[in-house]
Amino acid sequence: MRRSGRGEQAVRNNEAILVAAREIFLADPRAPVAAVAERAKVGIGALYRRYPSKEDLLRTLCHDGLRTFIAEAERAGQEPDDWAAFTTFLHGVVRADVHSLTVHLAGTFTPTAQMDEDARVASGLATGLIERARPHLRPGVDAADVTLLLEMCAAVRVPDRERTAELRDRCLTMLLDGLRADGALPGPPPTTAELNWRWLPR
Repeated sequence: MRRSGRGEQAVRNNEAILVAAREIFLADPRAPVAAVAERAKVGIGALYRRYPSKEDLLRTLCHDGLRTFIAEAERAGQEPDDWAAFTTFLHGVVRADVHSLTVHLAGTFTPTAQMDEDARVASGLATGLIERARPHLRPGVDAADVTLLLEMCAAVRVPDRERTAELRDRCLTMLLDGLRADGALPGPPPTTAELNWRWLPR
């Protein structure tokens, strides 16, 4: 069914709000919502009608990132080759810049029950891909290790967006070579508590 002109405008406004919010809050999670409205070129009232609070907006951004993570994992899972499935997944997630949201916004909002459920789905998909790649991985590599590697790639950032993507891809390629190297890793992998402490309210 074709949307009305007003409906199409609402969709465009929402897309502009989310793009602006991502840019603003990745630069400064403490930035005011008014800065998002200004960047998106929408009225503050229009923003608050859709997102009654800053927490609602942050939650939506991270939930969208979680859904992207799931989509990338599902797409990669269709690869018949186990190592190709694993590397396709990691490159897709890094390209989508999912973990920048985790690094910058964790702990700034309360996740919903649906987000918790989607997080379990995402974890299961990622673990499945890692287990498929297990014969190619150095001993002791854990799903939590992969989470931290993805966050390392997300930390790579320069002013030029295309160059940022290129540098992240370069970094991931080197990290993947390290995952395949022989030899034990020092210390145990990160625990669930160590990964999740940042989601506690601040």
